[in-house]
Amino acid sequence: MTTSPYAERIADLADRAREERESFEPPASPPAEERGLEYLREGFGPTVAVYLRGRTGDEHVRFSEVELSMLQAAVNDWLALYLRCHGSSRDPAVTVREAAELLVETHNVRDTAQLLTGIPPRTDR
Repeated sequence: MTTSPYAERIADLADRAREERESFEPPASPPAEERGLEYLREGFGPTVAVYLRGRTGDEHVRFSEVELSMLQAAVNDWLALYLRCHGSSRDPAVTVREAAELLVETHNVRDTAQLLTGIPPRTDR
């Protein structure tokens, strides 16, 4: 099976996301906004960025099934951690492509996570 030039980075991000989720201790009084943002900045954003670089770089990269599966799992693990920081135990079911398209549109991981999870709820002004 052929792997992409991003295989090692994908594996690292997926492993870190899984480890963080397994060792997660919920905040005493949610929301823990800064902690949630850290998961977005340090995990979710870089995970989506790898996918975007592969899809929009100078050379279109073909990710293997395993790599796509790991990207998918990592995106959902990072978003689940974000949700847990906000007191939600919901498990997201987001595709890495959906996350990437929204990130390109918003240019902001917080806005992307909000649109994908509905957390925190939007307020109309």
